[in-house]
This record gives sequence, structure tokens and C-alpha cells, in this order.
Amino acid sequence: MRYLMTTNAGSSTPDEKLFAEMGTFIEELTASGVLLATGGLDPASIRIASSGDEITVTDGPFAEAKEAVAGFALVEVRSQEEAIELARRFRRIVGDGESRLQQVFTS
Repeated sequence: MRYLMTTNAGSSTPDEKLFAEMGTFIEELTASGVLLATGGLDPASIRIASSGDEITVTDGPFAEAKEAVAGFALVEVRSQEEAIELARRFRRIVGDGESRLQQVFTS
């Protein structure tokens, strides 16, 4: 099962302790084969919307900074519970904020 975990921008400034703990966490997930991809996202997104034959392109950002998706991790796990536990560990490292898990369906 693959899950995409996204996280919103936090209000705290990262410090050396956070970088060290996150580095250890990422190394562990990479070594175990669970982590497939990770990255940060530019808050200046582009919205593409369609209505009938009309396609509209609008430059962002669109949400308040604290609501914008700031990063992602794509993981491959055995169960939803395992994905939730990884998200819990992540939130303990980075502190206050919000993350979202979505199962990725592949064909």
C-alpha cells in the first residue's frame, strides 16, 4: 500500500535539532525501503481549472501560509496503521501542525 503524506507549513523555525532528528528519521525509512520519495513544495502554486471547454490558469499562492502544503513523503507500507504510525512519528519530530495521509491507488 502506498500513502502520500503531506504537511502544512509550521509556524516554528527549524533548528539544528529538528534537522538532525529529521535526517535520522529519513535515513531509517530509506534504509528500510519504506520511503519512496520526499520533498518540499513551493507555496507559489499554479491553479488550473476547467469548466466545459474553458481552461483557466491562475498563479498562486492561494491559502494562508499556515494552510499551504509545504512538503510531502510517499511511503510504501503494509497497512494504513503503519502509515499512521509513521505520520505520528513525523509530527512528534516537527511539532505542532497538521499532516494529511491519502492512499495512492496504482494500476
